[in-house]
Amino acid sequence: MKKWRGLLGACALLMGSAAVAQVKDMPGGPRVNQLNLHEGVTQIARDVVWLHWMMLTICIVIFIGVFGVMFYSIWAHRKSRGAKPATFHEHLGVEVAWTVVPFLIVIAMALPATKTVVAMKDTSSPDLTIKVTGYQWKWGYEYLDGDAAGLKFLSNLSTPRAQIENREPKGEFYLMEVDNPLVVPVDKKVRIVLTAGDVIHSWMVPDLGVKQDAIPGFLRDTWFNAQKVGMYRGQCAELCGKDHAFMPIVVDVRSQEDFDKWAGEQKKLMSAQADDPNKEWTGPELIARGEKVFAGNCVACHQANGKGLPGTFPPLDGDKVVLGPKAEQINVVLKGKPGTAMAAFGGQLNDVEIAAVITYTRNAWSNEGKGQDPIVQPKDVAAAR
Repeated sequence: MKKWRGLLGACALLMGSAAVAQVKDMPGGPRVNQLNLHEGVTQIARDVVWLHWMMLTICIVIFIGVFGVMFYSIWAHRKSRGAKPATFHEHLGVEVAWTVVPFLIVIAMALPATKTVVAMKDTSSPDLTIKVTGYQWKWGYEYLDGDAAGLKFLSNLSTPRAQIENREPKGEFYLMEVDNPLVVPVDKKVRIVLTAGDVIHSWMVPDLGVKQDAIPGFLRDTWFNAQKVGMYRGQCAELCGKDHAFMPIVVDVRSQEDFDKWAGEQKKLMSAQADDPNKEWTGPELIARGEKVFAGNCVACHQANGKGLPGTFPPLDGDKVVLGPKAEQINVVLKGKPGTAMAAFGGQLNDVEIAAVITYTRNAWSNEGKGQDPIVQPKDVAAAR
């Protein structure tokens, strides 16, 4: 029996080693066996790395000096060697030394740190300003000026649920990939204005040297100037609920020419896809559109089968609100439900999207044909705002 246990243990170890061997560094994200900070592609990020090593070096020197003297004194002046204790009570030179030297060390550490912190907070004269809003559990981006002014979109985790639920192999960018990355030009000062729509989130991209909390009801800002084209990845760094780990950030840094081209294409696409809230949609059209909206915004909490998560998120399949008059469900989706995890989607989705997802839930699973008001039109949502 012991022999078989040993053999099984060896096999498990080999399989684990093979699995680890397949993991590779993630471009723009964490690296295998990474122990140090990201080198970064901004001056702030490089300054932070330099400060880290400078502070660590000073602390190590102090540690070695203090404990070296202490341990030498214990060893060299022990009683067994006949050492006699000194009888003096104070020494002017020692008093001055251990007051002045630490003071100089603190100043030497504080000056460059203060300079970097001041630079971090200097959001003046940006080339581009972007409003970032944290939601449970995605990011909203809105370009406030420049060639991309007026563009706004949501950025959701794009890792398939099958990978998360271990039904298929993990991808290269597992839990660090999104459907719509934030696109910015290289060598430009980008100001990020942050807020949140529900709870506190934190926008963090290590390679850009940025980490700033997004707080409901407050506007806070930060900035970065990426000096290298590429994709840079981060995550929400504030514990914000059940799917906190499923809230990645991807920043796509492009050349100015490519950024201008992207902005033009996105504006044309936005115009072409603009929803007409006055249009009378058919039931099948709303259901098809609503299924996509549900998959992008609701499936993490209420599940694809509509059963929800017992004790946390109620089921939509057979729910009395979903099967009841449409006005109550419209109000819940628009304004959320205080005291629960149900967020307000009035600021995230337009009238057509809200009408579509409500219509989908009223006709999906076992709800089909059972409730009142199976079709909700955009004008119903507009009237309830």
